[in-house]
Amino acid sequence: MKIIVDSSQVVTPSGGRQKGLALGSLSLIPQGEVAIEDGRIYAVGQKGELVGRFPGAERISAGGNAVVPGFVDPHTHLIFAGDRAVEFEMRLQGKTYMEIMAAGGGILSTLKATRAASVEELVSQAWERAHTAFRFGTTTMEAKTGYGLDIETELKMLEAIIQLNEEGPLEIVPTYMGAHAIPPEYAGNPDGYTRFLVETALPETRLWWQARVPGASLPFVDVFCEKDVFELAQTEAILTAAKALGFPLKLHADEFENLGGAALAARLGAFSADHLVKTSPADIQALADSETVAVSLPGTPFGLGQQEYSPARAIIAAGGCLALASDLNPGTTWNESMQFIQALACRAMKLTPAEALAASTINAAAALGMEDRLGSIEVGKQADLLILRVRDYRMLAYRYGTNLVSQVIKKGVVHPVG
Repeated sequence: MKIIVDSSQVVTPSGGRQKGLALGSLSLIPQGEVAIEDGRIYAVGQKGELVGRFPGAERISAGGNAVVPGFVDPHTHLIFAGDRAVEFEMRLQGKTYMEIMAAGGGILSTLKATRAASVEELVSQAWERAHTAFRFGTTTMEAKTGYGLDIETELKMLEAIIQLNEEGPLEIVPTYMGAHAIPPEYAGNPDGYTRFLVETALPETRLWWQARVPGASLPFVDVFCEKDVFELAQTEAILTAAKALGFPLKLHADEFENLGGAALAARLGAFSADHLVKTSPADIQALADSETVAVSLPGTPFGLGQQEYSPARAIIAAGGCLALASDLNPGTTWNESMQFIQALACRAMKLTPAEALAASTINAAAALGMEDRLGSIEVGKQADLLILRVRDYRMLAYRYGTNLVSQVIKKGVVHPVG
């Protein structure tokens, strides 16, 4: 057994996902202690309580600093090759995301580099990003395919995700996103590519996954529902086919236009609808009335130099379950730090530090269907915790541009941050 001692505070959401005005409800134990055994949280107590109960336990000193749950990042594009620095410069010169994409840039630019890369190269490049995220406190991360848009490369990306997850320590949750863009082979024929995904790619991916990792849950399936990418009817066809095959669902919705994707996600029982910049009041209410988590990605409008962010206060007021994610990707927001995402969400979306922490832990875990074992410091849950370098958890949102994590504890194993 190990016991975290000498904390300034143990801070955690508790009691499951937090909807509406309950967001930000935290339990704070001044100078609290946490006992860990067999990779799980065994007990949580006041100063001296657990040390008294288990005098022979190994002690992990928090050094007088705060202890919080490990961050969960429920939306990333971790696996890719190359970079798109030239497009960043183009945006600074006034080009929009969709203009760059129409000119052959954007996702299709990364597609070329990713198709050309080997599994080993993809793993090597993603390893650095994964370990940066881990050092900054992300203990569980979702990772999508979507830069192959053919069967061979999409499976290659899934293989890279599997290998990175097996290597650890970062726990990686896979998502298949063959519906990320229309590939060159189907230029001008989105209906044809939709049929390919429904009739060929999804069934073959399912067979491959079941052979590669027998007994493991199927990956999520995600679609980029947006004008000139996948319209609402095409999105519904793909997700309906995926659901019939047993895949759990996610959805990119309302990043640039409100097509009704968020309401579709709620109707189909998707675990999350993500982006949600242009989401209408009716779609916000549809999300709030469902179990679908509203995942905001504030790093994306920030990376694009835009002024409009997810209407977080409206989502909360409607009773929605709001989560935060990084959207780590090569085109719009190459950022591995969930600390920065919390700081940005407080400034751009008017969250409180407590709301931002809950949205990055328990609600983010809910967006992956994992809130029963991740996202809070509660007895029986996986021992994924962070020991900070600061005494007050509010510093995570107050300060930015530096790493405030001192030690990452993943499944009970302590990883000092250099």
